[in-house]
Amino acid sequence: MPMKLTSLKLAMAVTAAGLLLSGCMETASYEATNTAAFKQRDKELLAKVRYENVQPPENFRRAIVEFRRKEAPGSIVVDSDNHYLYYVMNDGKAIRYGITVGEEAMAWSGVAKIGSMTEWPAWHPTKGEIERLGVPTFVPPGPDNPMGSRAMYLYSGGKDTLFRIHGTNQPEYIGQSISSGCIRMTNEDVIDLYNRAKVGAIVVVLAPHHGESPFGGSSQVAQGGNTNFGSWQ
Repeated sequence: MPMKLTSLKLAMAVTAAGLLLSGCMETASYEATNTAAFKQRDKELLAKVRYENVQPPENFRRAIVEFRRKEAPGSIVVDSDNHYLYYVMNDGKAIRYGITVGEEAMAWSGVAKIGSMTEWPAWHPTKGEIERLGVPTFVPPGPDNPMGSRAMYLYSGGKDTLFRIHGTNQPEYIGQSISSGCIRMTNEDVIDLYNRAKVGAIVVVLAPHHGESPFGGSSQVAQGGNTNFGSWQ
């Protein structure tokens, strides 16, 4: 009899733990790509890509989620810890996108604004990138350009930080930390974000361990963090 009671208590404890854990999880409504919002040029260039246009893992696909932070609708929150970018909506919701971040993304945080936005941007590698990666000094716009289909240029104090949110020709790395610093999104996702975002919108880059993961991290905004965004791609 005691052993049966012990087993029953153990089962109840496991069940309770499972319920508690499920209560912490984000509820996500996954969003299919709406190609009707694509321009004719988008459709033509995306049809010519030479990279393998793989889908990110399910947990990094675009989704509408509950959002507990206090940024105003229209703001963007970058959670490098967990490889997510949030576009804040009304009524406590946000669109969550999976992203690729830089290997050194944990070293910076701060607040910027979208200073300008470009469709199918050219790539102007920095001197360091040219030396390190052996790339040309200029890569014209196109389906295989590393900047992808859209770019949003972030400014702080009226100056270009050289930090960008842009597309990618390497969608297989969404959810990883392999870029030289900029935030990469799939070309389809960055078109979606571009169509929603506005010049002047606030972009909050969270400090390390301040992410929106349901299993840890604070919900505080990065304040007084390192805003040396550097020169990254």
